[in-house]
Amino acid sequence: MTGQKISVVLVGIGGYGELYLSALLDELRGSQCHIVGVVDPKPENCSRLDDLSSLGVPLFTTLDEFYGRARADLAVLSSPIHCHVDHTCAALANGSHVLVEKPAAASTSDVDRMIAARDRAGLIVAVGFQWSFSRSILELKRDIMSGRFGAPRTARSLALWPRTEGYYARNDWAGRKRDAGGRWILDSPANNAMAHFLHNLLFLLGEKLDRSAIPGGITAHLARANDIEMFDTIGARVFLERGVELLFLASHAIARQETCEPMFCLEFDEALIEFPGDNAPITARLNNGTTVAYDSPNATPQSQKLWDSIDAITRTCDLPCGLETARPHTQCIEMIEQAGTSVVEFDTTAIQQTDTNDGQLRWVPGLAAKLRQAYSDGVLPELTDVR
Repeated sequence: MTGQKISVVLVGIGGYGELYLSALLDELRGSQCHIVGVVDPKPENCSRLDDLSSLGVPLFTTLDEFYGRARADLAVLSSPIHCHVDHTCAALANGSHVLVEKPAAASTSDVDRMIAARDRAGLIVAVGFQWSFSRSILELKRDIMSGRFGAPRTARSLALWPRTEGYYARNDWAGRKRDAGGRWILDSPANNAMAHFLHNLLFLLGEKLDRSAIPGGITAHLARANDIEMFDTIGARVFLERGVELLFLASHAIARQETCEPMFCLEFDEALIEFPGDNAPITARLNNGTTVAYDSPNATPQSQKLWDSIDAITRTCDLPCGLETARPHTQCIEMIEQAGTSVVEFDTTAIQQTDTNDGQLRWVPGLAAKLRQAYSDGVLPELTDVR
């Protein structure tokens, strides 16, 4: 396939799916691809419709409708979580490699179905956890795997991203446990907006470049300020099979001025590795006084996962994040659900509401500070006493 244009079908072009579309339309490597179709029941939510029309790209309502008329080398799936398994299996059955957005699916049984379908087809399935395609994350992971920092002890991550009523009202599955047909969704900060940063801890501690560490158990504290079925705030301690503990802290129920971009810290026998967020470098400080710096994981464009997936199809590079790589993240989400952990309702007298252009933002005073302190101390916080 080297030297030939890669034919691409895009499934979902509103929201995050527009990033893939813009990469194909605007970036230099897009000239190596040919968009042969777009699947979206509501394409009007995409701002690039005129560009697609000028190129004569046909629009389809369903993936079956597309495959009834065309084929593609690669299917890029930005569809809802509960559609990932069916769309991936359908694409593979019709001869398309797949890049599916994170998370891989809502249950490990769905991920296993996808793996089986991939193996039957003999094709590639990439999962869009973009930090796993980041050049600095991959460089750091190689150093971790080489034993440069000694054995891992603990790792933790914090992300605080406010989300409004409009975020939860943008579709019929946001904040939901299942869809109307009973399919698992488990939408939450841990399985959607901040899923990357839980996965990243697992990925960095995986024993192979394309594998993640396996969770052996999990303790989670869950809470919500929004009127949703799932939770908008989580503190979770993940126990890995090798005895290492991970701490994951994330919330949508915080004020805009309290936003905290994703950060992480890993402790090893011989080093402390810290990423303070945004465009700052990742810094490893070894016990012998040596310092090693890596670029911010955000220095690699998010579209890199698209180009790496295409390179994997053409056999010019290995795939860093496939279904097996993403499965441990899904295991964590599934273990939280199977444990039946109750979701604490934040005290309604404590919840503040701020008007925004996207509806009201519900936030809890003191919550951001509590989660920041828990991250600093490396402890799992209680969420019942936030006032």
